Amino acid sequence: MDSNSMQPGATPGFSAKYFQGDEKMEYAVLFQPLGYTGQFEAGTSLLDAARRTGVFLEAPCGGNGRCGKCKVRLMSVETDWKEKEKELLTPEELQAGYRLACCVAIEHSLQVEIPETSCRARQRVMVDGVQRSCLLRPAVSQICVELNKPTLEDAEDDFSRLQKMLQSRLIQSNKRLCIDPLALAELPGSLRRNRGWGAVSVTLWKEKEIIAVEAGAGSGLYGAAFDIGTTTLAGYLCDLQDGRVVAQASRVNSQVSYGDDVLSRISAAEGTEGIKTLRKAVLEDLNAMLAEMALQAEIALASVSDIVTVCNTVMHHLFLGLSPKAVGVAPFVAVLKEAADVKARDIGVKSVAPGCYVHCLPLEAGFVGADNVAALLSERPYMEKKLTLLVDIGTNGEINLSDSNQIYTASCATGPALEGAQIRFGMRAASGAIEAVELAEATGAPQLRVIGGQKPSGICGSGIIDAVAVLFKTGIIKSDGTFRKDMALPRVRRGADGKWEYVLAWAEESLHGDDIAVTQSDVRAVQLAKAALYAGAKMLLRRCGAGRVERIVLAGAFGSYINKENAMVLGLIPDCDLDQVIAVGNAAGEGAKRALLDREEREEARRIVGKVHFVETAAEKDFQEEFMQAMYLPHKSDSFPHVQHILANIPGASSSLKGAIL
Repeated sequence: MDSNSMQPGATPGFSAKYFQGDEKMEYAVLFQPLGYTGQFEAGTSLLDAARRTGVFLEAPCGGNGRCGKCKVRLMSVETDWKEKEKELLTPEELQAGYRLACCVAIEHSLQVEIPETSCRARQRVMVDGVQRSCLLRPAVSQICVELNKPTLEDAEDDFSRLQKMLQSRLIQSNKRLCIDPLALAELPGSLRRNRGWGAVSVTLWKEKEIIAVEAGAGSGLYGAAFDIGTTTLAGYLCDLQDGRVVAQASRVNSQVSYGDDVLSRISAAEGTEGIKTLRKAVLEDLNAMLAEMALQAEIALASVSDIVTVCNTVMHHLFLGLSPKAVGVAPFVAVLKEAADVKARDIGVKSVAPGCYVHCLPLEAGFVGADNVAALLSERPYMEKKLTLLVDIGTNGEINLSDSNQIYTASCATGPALEGAQIRFGMRAASGAIEAVELAEATGAPQLRVIGGQKPSGICGSGIIDAVAVLFKTGIIKSDGTFRKDMALPRVRRGADGKWEYVLAWAEESLHGDDIAVTQSDVRAVQLAKAALYAGAKMLLRRCGAGRVERIVLAGAFGSYINKENAMVLGLIPDCDLDQVIAVGNAAGEGAKRALLDREEREEARRIVGKVHFVETAAEKDFQEEFMQAMYLPHKSDSFPHVQHILANIPGASSSLKGAIL
């Protein structure tokens, strides 16, 4: 067979390769308008081909054909749609030749058009948190010493000479030091620079190991803290001599191409190669962020001598190259829970100090990982007299109920709906996303706030919460989440699937020329997410023997951008005085910084894990009943007096709606 012969339906200008030995056919795929191309074996998923070519398509479901976000258009090829594509694509999209990349197996050379809405946008990432003061006691220190030049009479080896000098400077002078092999390799050159002999700057880890040796006074002492989330990463570069944050960086976790939620990542990490692939993705992100922050601060990467990471359980395992498979099935057992200190070079962190350690804070239990420990470390709710609910709503939600006597923690399967996934027109919190919704009192028309100030192209998590809350407050949807059928409003209509929806933006008002609507399925996705969170909080209240929370702390990006009134109106959070509901930003990142700047905080993290009572909510008595009652807005039976007060002051809210919230 001619290696350049074309296959039926192939795009002119592309070649197919035939390997006679193993009878494998490869086809070329061109991704436009990016101009990226590659050769792929027959049968390869188009989504996988895009990933391997560097084209990052939106795929919140991990390529399982459930979200409908990885839309592409095949050029000059007759297509045969799968049934799930017919369900997720509109008739107009089908007519135009659109496919879902996860449903296409490459059997021809292809030219593929990537619509802008399918490309992964740069997401707004919450980096800052409420800064809390802490002592400056880092795990690394730097000492400048000057050694006597060896002579024939004093020919002691370099390391022994260095060790004696350091012991004379340390408080515990009898402590014997060890030295990292790479630091040892640096020692003779640093001592004998330019054929001279003089001072060296020595970096010590916990006063017991020499991890770097530099000639002269040294280039400074820096450390990095990372919050490695399922969806986003946040990094902080700190001067460990004065505690200042000298640079910050953030980005979307490259693993999102393999799914937005932890269960999708567990599936993608099947086998050794799967773990390697996902680990490589997050390490490339982390190394790029380190380089970016070093450039910002105008320092050498080799000056970074300590790193702290906080992750949820699945991200922790993938970062360390451990299989997360057992975490995904009952009884949800981790490979390693306690804190770990590993050499940066051993796990693929590049160009930092030769013997630099990465400290991974301990995990709690199940899916509740070190990120939750770090949030507790930052906010210290267990030192409050008021019964405090600390909520970190992300791809996976963690809730903590505590006062000065106890800490109860649970994980809630909120799913990615609150981050824009599983929503018909959902998107990340990137440019073009509707982030806030209000209704104008005079006209009843929606007033939208869009990230970037441009025409909207979709709706993110905070926007969908606002939209559903506004529809509920104005009586367009009922307490059970269904649309009222008797409202003669032009924006309330039946969609292409025959179900009711509300149009937020007409086609001429949107960036892509299509109507943007909140559908009945979107409302249901929000109900499922908020019911999981609220029912989890009820389980913790029951364990505490309490009826109500007195204070709510919202952590993470979602908690910072969310409208807390609308969150309470929906029953996403329990009823509480709104003045006692506060947002603290990236509490996990702040906790990671604390552990970097003060090594005693690492011991505090260990103590936190020791006194936390983890509650597996799904195994709790009556959880399913609580969950079903929490599906109602704000709840089927629990009283929400503060919501009642809010509704009483809304001119457009119907009296029947106000009377339903008791």
